[in-house]
Amino acid sequence: MRYLLGLDIGTSGTKTALFDENGQTISTATYGYDLFQPQAGYAEQNPEDWWNACVKGISNVIQKAGVQSEDIKGVGLSGQMHGLVLVDKDYKVIRNSIIWCDQRTEKECEEITNTIGKERLIQITGNPALTGFTLSKLLWIRNNEPENYKKIYKILLPKDYIRFKLTNVFATEVSDASGMQMLDINKRDWSDELLKDLNIDKSILADVYESVVVSGKVTEEAAKLTNLSVGTPVVGGAGDQAAGAIGSGIVKEGVISTVMGTSGVVFASTDSPKFDKYGRVHTLCHAVPGKWHVMGVTQGAGLSLNWFKRTFCQKEIEESEKLGRDIYDLLTEKAAKSEPGANGVIYLPYLMGERTPHLDPNVKGGFFGVSLINNHDDFIRSILEGVSFSLKNCLDIIEDMNVKVEDIRVSGGGAESEIWRQILSDILEYPLSTVKASEGPALGVAILAGVGAGVYDSVETACEKILGGNDSEKVVPNRELKEVYSKVYEIYNSLYPRIKDI
Repeated sequence: MRYLLGLDIGTSGTKTALFDENGQTISTATYGYDLFQPQAGYAEQNPEDWWNACVKGISNVIQKAGVQSEDIKGVGLSGQMHGLVLVDKDYKVIRNSIIWCDQRTEKECEEITNTIGKERLIQITGNPALTGFTLSKLLWIRNNEPENYKKIYKILLPKDYIRFKLTNVFATEVSDASGMQMLDINKRDWSDELLKDLNIDKSILADVYESVVVSGKVTEEAAKLTNLSVGTPVVGGAGDQAAGAIGSGIVKEGVISTVMGTSGVVFASTDSPKFDKYGRVHTLCHAVPGKWHVMGVTQGAGLSLNWFKRTFCQKEIEESEKLGRDIYDLLTEKAAKSEPGANGVIYLPYLMGERTPHLDPNVKGGFFGVSLINNHDDFIRSILEGVSFSLKNCLDIIEDMNVKVEDIRVSGGGAESEIWRQILSDILEYPLSTVKASEGPALGVAILAGVGAGVYDSVETACEKILGGNDSEKVVPNRELKEVYSKVYEIYNSLYPRIKDI
């Protein structure tokens, strides 16, 4: 039997998963690490912590599985996107990595927009200047830490630092590089025009490949630390969202992924680059060669229900512990007792600002339409509906961009609730297939590794083989609720313009 290894270098920890060639999970391990916040709005991590977690994780899964290291045919890398890792000429890390959720770069975003122009920036990179993306972080270093900027030999993304540690090769791939905002996503290569205008030396960027290309092989030093075989191929891999999409089979136009995790994501694969001129959704290169993807993000999906649980549901928490039942099952059952439309309560899920459809980090959330008739059940239902309306905002924009929508697959913690899945289906007005994607990005990059190593012919055929029968559970929308939800959705959409300046 041939095996494939997937590494997912996340924000809270790194998940290592070993799969056989049929996509069956053989063993997994997760090791966490710290996030540092030197001051408000800052977020940093030590790249060596990621590497240590990878070394422990790889050794652990190989040992647990009892497989021969030479039977592991490829390694795939996924990870948190947009993080900035600076390496000097001696290949040492210069400072902690500034990661995706850091918000210090507002001035640098203005600098980028003023230099390149908003419309041109979207045409080249698929996105307006964003504080989370890597380019603004690099300019922040140049503006605020010139001594560190002078030391830069290469800049890397988090997963690409792990690639360097495994292979001694500086490389990246198109899906993650798209989120750096220095890639021309039309050409799937670095933008000479943008780099010249911003006076950035192209030599500090790693070589960029398609995501299935073998970019390096495990060195003797890395093999000793991890128990991998010397020469094991390491493929390009993917940013976490593209990798998770492959792990759910979102590899052709018409198949849409809706992920209901802490944040909510609507992700669509496209056959050509498609842009929203307002920059409300991200357009990036997909990890499938010759494909792109568009992605809408709502910041406070499962986060909203988690916040409400912690803040207002002590009684239900105690009851769930007493009954030995999942607290979210109890809460969604309470939501089901409320009427569609939550008896007039409308929830805006802007607990951490918003990205789609409102690129507004400062907007606040709220409950609207509250009256004396409302009870606890209405508030819970309004959260499930409000998050679903926000995901519908994402889907509406994607449809307006002439992206085909034929099959919507839903995954993530929120999708485990039958009640929430039904509400989402009623509001989106589409049937939803449930995807069990617990290994998500790690499985996605293991598939990419399999293609690069010759285990599979293509990403599409691998997904068909591994995920072909994965959508057995289907929810269909209740057409009788179309009128009710259309009215509530109209009110929901009218609220942001009224509250944004508060």
